Amino acid sequence: MKKILVLHTGGTIAMHEEANGDVAQGAENPLMSAALSTAEDVELIVEDIFNLPSPHVTPEHMLQLKDRIQMAIRNEGIFGVVITHGTDTLEETAYFLDSTIASATPIVVTGAMRSSNELGSDGLYNYLSAIRVAGDEQSRGKGVLVVMNDEIHPARYVTKTHTTNVATFQSPSNGPIGLITKKQIVFYHQLTPYAIYDIDSVQGSVPIVKAYAGMSGDIFGLLFGHGIDGLIIEALGAGNLPPKAAAGIQTLLDAKIPVVLVSRSFNGVAEPVYSYEGGGAQLEEKGVMFGNSMNSQKARLKLLIGLNAHLDAQQLRSYMHDN
Repeated sequence: MKKILVLHTGGTIAMHEEANGDVAQGAENPLMSAALSTAEDVELIVEDIFNLPSPHVTPEHMLQLKDRIQMAIRNEGIFGVVITHGTDTLEETAYFLDSTIASATPIVVTGAMRSSNELGSDGLYNYLSAIRVAGDEQSRGKGVLVVMNDEIHPARYVTKTHTTNVATFQSPSNGPIGLITKKQIVFYHQLTPYAIYDIDSVQGSVPIVKAYAGMSGDIFGLLFGHGIDGLIIEALGAGNLPPKAAAGIQTLLDAKIPVVLVSRSFNGVAEPVYSYEGGGAQLEEKGVMFGNSMNSQKARLKLLIGLNAHLDAQQLRSYMHDN
């Protein structure tokens, strides 16, 4: 018998549509009482670990999930894990778990774009699909997976791309790692290994700033005054900043505050290419790190993990670049 630990956390998948069309959170998660038809060799261990809209989820909640999963892996003989989650921050929770749990145990995160009583609700179907993937031997050793709309995406690359479409979760530049058909789970490729740190805290302030044409450096002075521990910048193109903005980050770099650039572009890799004033090559010479193909929300979590793993400057640079 395969034991699958199910951790419900709330979100649209656990909400309902009211008469006026608003989607609201109820006192009870409808998935807790849903009638499921799972494989005969699957036993579900279901817990309502918390019931929150995903914009309310914090790194502390992610750490709570990590600790519960690790305890189950160590002591409870589970085969896999399924987490139901609101879609707004689903990719962040999935990425955090993928970056902090070193286990071959299948861990699958899923959600819904339509609440339980809406026409065309996708929650129950995604939930059952996630259970199928978590219970499949092929899912072992593939890191944390996101299952939505018959597709399997690696937490490392997946992101929410549409506000309402049920096909919202995509992996830009990479595509899904696998597909779910009526009768089988099909995987297409294996991910390369990357560093995982089993942290026990998520302390630190790491904001995100988006670059734009004509940007000055004033905001960096304000952030420095608030005692931040790191900064993620969604830079222009491959990793460039307007000249005044580039000059403004020097105060942070002089104070040994890590600054990481990612691209605000939807596809592609951030890298130090241009040597003009504010160009990526010049910024790297100053000490700015590049987050390669990560988006800003994942880079923020990665930097937070690196800081709480107490990496030194060189280790942190290597870690942030490796994705």
